[in-house]
This record gives sequence, C-alpha cells and structure tokens, in this order.
Amino acid sequence: MKIKKFFFLLPAFLILNGCDVLTQVGGLPGINPLPPSEAEVTSGLKSALEVGITNAVKLTSENGGFFNNSLIRIPFPPEAARMERTLRDMGLGAQVDQFVRTMNAAAEEASKKATPIFVNAIRQMTFTDVVNIWRGDSTAATQYLQRTTSDQLRQAFTPVIKEAIDKVELTALWNPLAKAYNNIPFVTPVNPNLENFITDRALEGLFTMVAREEAAIRRDPAARVNDILKRVFGWLDNEKKQ
Repeated sequence: MKIKKFFFLLPAFLILNGCDVLTQVGGLPGINPLPPSEAEVTSGLKSALEVGITNAVKLTSENGGFFNNSLIRIPFPPEAARMERTLRDMGLGAQVDQFVRTMNAAAEEASKKATPIFVNAIRQMTFTDVVNIWRGDSTAATQYLQRTTSDQLRQAFTPVIKEAIDKVELTALWNPLAKAYNNIPFVTPVNPNLENFITDRALEGLFTMVAREEAAIRRDPAARVNDILKRVFGWLDNEKKQ
C-alpha cells in the first residue's frame, strides 16, 4: 500500500517542483527555460535583421517615404537656411516646397538599392558578431550595419541620386532659386553640392528607420513575427528580468 501511495503522489510532486524549477531559472510554464542554441541565436538575429531591413526599405522607398516622415524628411540645405527664408519672403515659397519634395523623391528612389547590400553584410556575420549584437543595446544591429555597409551604400546611392536629380530636373528647380537669391545685393552666394547633401541625408534616414524597426523587435513582442524571433528575443527578455 505504501508503494502505491508513493506512485500516486509522485506526479503531483513533480508538477509542483517543476514549476519551482522553472521559476528559479526565470522560466514560465509553456516557455522553454533553456538558453537558445547557437543555431537558434544565429537564425533569430538574422531573421530580426531581415524583418527590420525589409520594413525599413519598404517605408523609405515608397512614394512619400521620406517627405511624409518628419523623422527623416530632407529639408532645404541648412547652409542655405537664410536663402530659404529670403526666397519665401520674395513669394517663391511654392518653388521652394517643390524643390524640397523633389529632393526627398530622389532619396526614396535610392533607398530601393539598399536591400542586397544589407543582405550581403548579414551573410558575412561571424557568431561573435551575432552574440554581441543579440546581447547589445537597442540599436546594436543597426550600428553593425552602419559600420559594414555605409561605404557600399554610398557607392550604390550616389549614381542613383545623380540619376534621380537628372530625372526630376532638380537642378532646373534649384538654379532659378539660387539665381534669384544670389542676385540680391550684399548676400553671400550659395551653391551646396546637392548630390552629396541628398546622399548623406538618404543614408541617415534609412539607418534611422532600420534602428526603429530593430528597437521595436527588441521591445515589443507583437513585432516578433515568427517563432524564432519569439524564442530568441523572448528568452532574452526573460533573462533580463532576473
């Protein structure tokens, strides 16, 4: 009878103590308390980057992706801020606005070239890179991509920006504005390099959006759109609560 009683009580003992063990290691019933494997971490991080990149490129390359986003909208060249104010005072506000919209359209066109460059950088990651990024801060992956892709992106963006400038006749919009301003007595003539200015701002805007997507995946479980993201970043969330 004692043996039968022991086996009758054993399942309840295991269930109760199993929950205690899960609590001790930071887990919860239904959540795998074991650390993700190397393969899971690698797959999870690369999946996070692919999701973030896809979303960021989609957002920046669509019509109005830069112009309609106050975070990344490219303004009138700051070194010509006085010129902008003067032109608006002269009644040329509509032409200034069209020039700004056209600059942003050029950046939106260039952003379409970013995905294959990002993908190549992801493929070259070492496991050390992966772990450091996984355990890093909210923009660790974005920082990695900035270090490893900025030069390539600039090379890819520059001809696209130049082509877009020609296609939308941005110079034709700029020249009358510059001429109208530079003809004013005693002003310092302005002539910023529009290709460099737009390329710089396009890269800044793209990385801004990549960083936002990365932070969302790290912070918000709802942004983890597949099982491997839930597993890898969910476990990390759980660990940080200890």
